[in-house]
Amino acid sequence: MEDSESSKTTQELRMSRIVDRIDQSVDRNVEGTNLVPMSSAELDDDGRPKRTGTFWTASAHAITACIGSGVLSLAWGVAQLGWIAGPLVNVSFAVITYFTSVLLVDSYRYMNPVSGRRLYTYMDTVKSYLGRKDTFVCGLVQYTNLFGICIGYTVTASASMVAIKRAGCFHERGRHAECHVSNNLYMGIFGAAQIFFSQIPDFAQTWWLSVLAAIMSFSYSGIGLVLSLIKFFDEGQVRGTLYGWPIGNGQDEYSRAQKVWKTLSAVGDIAFAYSFIIVLLNIQDTLKSPPPENKTMKKVALASNLTCSIFYLSVGCVGYAAFGNHAPGNLLTGFGFYEPYWLIDFANACIVVHLVGAYQIFAQPLFSFLEGLVLKRWPKKTFLNNTRSVSIRVVGRIRLNIFHLVWRTIFVLVTTLLALLLPFFNSIMGLLGALAFFPLSVYFPIRIYMKRTNLRHYKCEWWFLCTLMVICLLVSIGAAIGSVAEILQDTRHYKPFN
Repeated sequence: MEDSESSKTTQELRMSRIVDRIDQSVDRNVEGTNLVPMSSAELDDDGRPKRTGTFWTASAHAITACIGSGVLSLAWGVAQLGWIAGPLVNVSFAVITYFTSVLLVDSYRYMNPVSGRRLYTYMDTVKSYLGRKDTFVCGLVQYTNLFGICIGYTVTASASMVAIKRAGCFHERGRHAECHVSNNLYMGIFGAAQIFFSQIPDFAQTWWLSVLAAIMSFSYSGIGLVLSLIKFFDEGQVRGTLYGWPIGNGQDEYSRAQKVWKTLSAVGDIAFAYSFIIVLLNIQDTLKSPPPENKTMKKVALASNLTCSIFYLSVGCVGYAAFGNHAPGNLLTGFGFYEPYWLIDFANACIVVHLVGAYQIFAQPLFSFLEGLVLKRWPKKTFLNNTRSVSIRVVGRIRLNIFHLVWRTIFVLVTTLLALLLPFFNSIMGLLGALAFFPLSVYFPIRIYMKRTNLRHYKCEWWFLCTLMVICLLVSIGAAIGSVAEILQDTRHYKPFN
């Protein structure tokens, strides 16, 4: 019995040490001996550089993180669910995400949303309210998911570049021509661009890239929507059925097992399309104050969720009405449309530019986490603190940290290599998203709210929140099962680098 208790104590001590190492309280702006002194007017109430973010820059960050190229696959998702469940699932997850986002943004300042101590990251917030064990789980799930998203975006961006090449081929040689193009070169090009953009010092300074990416996301989503509307009016009828793909033995029918896997996969795709909450607090940490950050961020959450929901419903439902159960996995890269080919090319180029920015939105929190971890472990190492001023034409003089340059380049090379090895990684990313949706988008925001408000057990509100958690847990489990089935299907004919 004593041995058991001793073993338990040892495990708790190990967990405590691990969490201490991943403590995010490291000042992101520490650069050793090269620090430039700042006046009090340039500093916030906690001694950090004054934040300059506004509702507009935060909305750009949120929309860039929320509206991904996956919006163009929602017609396929609605096709699996049908006219009843498809729109209903979209609206349900929009409401759930907005609700939990509002709960989380009130936790940005510890205990008091207006005057409490600032909590800079999701992990800081979980640690302050829920303790060390939850912090370890949160960090493991969050940063694994961020890493997976970067790999998935590399795959998706290369698919759009390939689509541009193929669109020209189909235009010249006809729709049934053999226009096969390898993704490998284009993954390398995307990776090279990310090496450059990854040298942006921190999340707050990516605002201009987020604004550009948000404009691009509206552009290609709008093009997909307009082309779907044109096809719908040309056909003159609403395609699709109330329950999506039918079950049967025909060519245009699913077996019962296929219907289950596809339905679960579609529900997962829609649920995770709204899961920008993973970087919500990083976005909130860029906002200037006054006004209180939570007040501004609630407006951002409402605007971004409403914008995403309108686009998701429009593209998904109009695409399904135009193509019916045969809606392509992606309206643009899946060649739901062939002409006008120049417009298809432009839309795919917009996807690539958007993903360049979106990659940084998800990579910068990971950069900040690991760099803070290393600086805390070796604060006096010259290599880690070595910052030089470099002159670049057009851009001007910039400060370049040698450690950032080396390790961020290695990070981009690793994500690019894994994208080359696993070109079907979107299925794996779906699994990572399934595992992340429940804890990050639902469980932790609700648990933190309960702790912050000292919510009593067995009250009506408590029962409501617990029921919501159970439902979302079941959705995550089902989506994970569907993703595993898709991965097994993908690996049957898999050849590395092919």
